[in-house]
Amino acid sequence: MKKRTPVSEIMSKEVIALTRADDLDRAEMLFKRHNIRHIPVVAEETIIGMLSYSDLLRISFADATNDERNVDFVVYNMFTIEQVMTKNLISVSSNTTIKEAAEILAENEFHALPVVDDSILVGIVTTTDLIKYLLKQF
Repeated sequence: MKKRTPVSEIMSKEVIALTRADDLDRAEMLFKRHNIRHIPVVAEETIIGMLSYSDLLRISFADATNDERNVDFVVYNMFTIEQVMTKNLISVSSNTTIKEAAEILAENEFHALPVVDDSILVGIVTTTDLIKYLLKQF
């Protein structure tokens, strides 16, 4: 296993992102369509927050019932993305080592880290990316 491999080797580079102007219905649609669990929130190319699927579940009944009524629509319209997203983020650069990123994720009990170079969001690295990398080593 290479000890100095940068996260740029395993991060997702084509990042699905939201803006302050997007709503939570759009966020849920993106989570489900792309089978992802974390979406950075950006102002142009600068990250301002992170929304996780767990954040949506906390405020809604998403996937909790098979009820045909759209209860989530009503709940989602009570909140903005900015109210629900995590704001004080820890990010890494694309040359941060995979080991360093794993340590940050483990210590903080995060599941995703934005990858930022020169204040611009260039990717996202998740615990799933780390697990896939480890599996390739065996």
